Amino acid sequence: MDNEEALMIKVSWYYYFDNMTQQRISELLGISRMRVVKLLDRARNTGIIQFKLRDDPASRLHIEKKLSQVYNLKDTFIVPSPPKEVSINENIARAAAMYINNRLGNNNFINMGYGDTQSRILNNLATMAERPLSVVSMTGGVSYYLPNNMSTIFNAKLYLIPSPLLVSSKEVVEALQNEGSINEISRMLQLSCMSVVGIGSISNNATIVKSGILTKSDFLYLKMKGAVGDILCHFIDKDGKLVETYIEERLITTPLSTLLKLNNVIGVAAGDDKVCAIKAVLNGGYIDILITDESTALQLLDTNESISQNPEN
Repeated sequence: MDNEEALMIKVSWYYYFDNMTQQRISELLGISRMRVVKLLDRARNTGIIQFKLRDDPASRLHIEKKLSQVYNLKDTFIVPSPPKEVSINENIARAAAMYINNRLGNNNFINMGYGDTQSRILNNLATMAERPLSVVSMTGGVSYYLPNNMSTIFNAKLYLIPSPLLVSSKEVVEALQNEGSINEISRMLQLSCMSVVGIGSISNNATIVKSGILTKSDFLYLKMKGAVGDILCHFIDKDGKLVETYIEERLITTPLSTLLKLNNVIGVAAGDDKVCAIKAVLNGGYIDILITDESTALQLLDTNESISQNPEN
């Protein structure tokens, strides 16, 4: 056994069996955290660490296949639903980061949408990526694209739209869209290998409300207009159609027409409160790939089957 393999085994043991953090392992062994991350990846890739899934007649693989067929998706990735004490956003963000990292090729440009889950995906991905990423923002609102912890590795270069997400008027939107820096970001969207978007619900826990961009009164208005959720902060009805409002005309975000033309659009969302919103996004055909958890996936299939059996509803 060479020294590198011995180090991989030691790092893997500390991480998986002793539940040490990557930072603690790096301090203990006197190596960088980036090297710890790379050693863990190599341990998985070379078979030093192996994962075995229990046979299950209602396995996630079966659910993934069925979801892809029902909603005409290129791919679906389903993770186990976390216990209540674990953040569902963090759980699904880590899964999405692993999924994306395993599919990165020579083109490391990724479009990234706005939201709490997307911020977590970006920070997880920028920590585990072996090569620097280039991340292109799909909306205004700079803060959600920045590192959430400056002491950790953040292996990503950011190309951000230099504006708020919501501005004061449609005239300001039109003026900003004529700015060269914003046009340059829009052109970069077409060159990325994939786009990662969140799906928001119409609830008081929505990121856009918690961040103070919209109010609870705005959400009540959106509900009255028929909105069930949003994608890239575009609010849509149950059929996936855009809900035209005074809010829509003040947004700095990628148009839905542009989103529909992009390849490899990955939607990442989970939770009981997001089922209707995810279904609306699927009905609109806005995403090619869905990453969610098992509970949400089963509800999406149940909802679809109920509608199929009761077309009058």
